[in-house]
Amino acid sequence: MRLVDAHCHFDFAGFEGSRGEIWSRARQVGVERLVIPGVRQQDWDRVIRVASECEHWWYCLGIHPWYVDEHDEGALTELKRRLRQSGPKCVAVGECGLDRLHGSLERQMPWFEAQVDMAVELDLPLIIHSVRTHDEVIGVLRRKRPGMPVLVHGFSGSYEQGRALVELGCFLGIGGVITHDRARKTRSAVARLPVDHLVLETDAPDMAPAGVAKGENEPANLRQILTSLAELLESGQAELAAALKRNVHRLYRWPVD
Repeated sequence: MRLVDAHCHFDFAGFEGSRGEIWSRARQVGVERLVIPGVRQQDWDRVIRVASECEHWWYCLGIHPWYVDEHDEGALTELKRRLRQSGPKCVAVGECGLDRLHGSLERQMPWFEAQVDMAVELDLPLIIHSVRTHDEVIGVLRRKRPGMPVLVHGFSGSYEQGRALVELGCFLGIGGVITHDRARKTRSAVARLPVDHLVLETDAPDMAPAGVAKGENEPANLRQILTSLAELLESGQAELAAALKRNVHRLYRWPVD
C-alpha cells in the first residue's frame, strides 16, 4: 500500500518530541507522504519548520474560520507574501472556510472568500474546512468558479451536497468519521460518490476513527480509514489505494506515477 495523508495537523504540540516514532508507525502501514495545513498566522512558522524536517512532509498556509478574529487585514497581505515566496514544499492555500458551530458565518465569509480569491490569483490548490456549511461553500464556489484543485476536507455531508461539490470539481477528504457505525448518512453518501474525487486524510490528532481515543489520532490510522472505505465501496484495498493515491497527486499537483 502507498498512502498519502492529505490533511494532518502534524505541527500540533501533542506530536512534539515523538514525530519520528509516529511517522515510523505510519510508514509501516504504507503512508508515504502527509500534508500539514496552517490554521493561523502565529502557527505558520512552526508549520514550515516541521514540514522541513522530513522530505515526505508538505504544508499549506491559511487562516481557519475559528481564528479569523485573531487577525486583521494585514494577515491576508502577509499570507499572500509568504505563499508567493514559498518553495515547492508549499502545496496549497488553507485551511480556510466556514464553520456554523464556531463563531459567526457573517464574520467568517469575507476571510473565506479572500482566500479563495488568493488561491485563484496564485494558482494554488485550496483546502476548505466546512462544518454544516456545505451549501454556503457550494454557493461561493459556484460564483467564483475557481479553476485550481479544491479539497473539502473532512467531508460529512449528504449525498446531494457531495454530488454538488464533485460537479464543481472538488475532491472530498474522507477521514475517521466513516469508521463509525453511527455515521450512517455520511457512510451512505460516500458509498455513492465517485472514487476519482475522494482522498484519504486523518485530520490528526482530531477526527479519531473508531476505537481511537479523542485527540489521539495519528497518520498510521489512515490504514483503518482505507479499510472502512474499501468495505463501503466493496472494493479491493490495493486497487482502491492506488486510485486514491492518483487522486491526491492530482489535488496537490504532484507527478502521477
